[in-house]
Amino acid sequence: MGTQTKAEREAFAERLKVALSRGRKRISTPTALAEAFNLRWHGRSVTPQAAQKWLTGAAMPEPGKIEVLAQLTSVPLTWLRYGLPERRETGAHAPGEPHATRYALIDKASVTAEELRLLAQLRLMPPPRRELVRQLAQELALESEMWIK
Repeated sequence: MGTQTKAEREAFAERLKVALSRGRKRISTPTALAEAFNLRWHGRSVTPQAAQKWLTGAAMPEPGKIEVLAQLTSVPLTWLRYGLPERRETGAHAPGEPHATRYALIDKASVTAEELRLLAQLRLMPPPRRELVRQLAQELALESEMWIK
């Protein structure tokens, strides 16, 4: 697949790296990615050099390979390929109903008392714990970005 723009390839590479870092078995090298991919791919094997190109945004795999990568990393195919969330089959989200993303603007008037208590507790924490909570919230927000409820 050579028709993607540089920005599309780089965005895909970033999503792939995020997906690889979140999996049960964290894959951190092109060689490990190629090996794990080849165990699931029924076509011609990919080389560590090809995997390196996927991870750096120099190249993007063909759609069938992206599907295998999504299965390998347990992320939605539409999120990995396009950066779009995918509807969970068991979700109760109605069509046309808005869903929250980590980019949604917060209406200050809609902040609940529970959210204010949470903020107060967060402010009492030492900086290392605040950072831990921030990282956890970021991971959970990413999960909601991948899936529409």
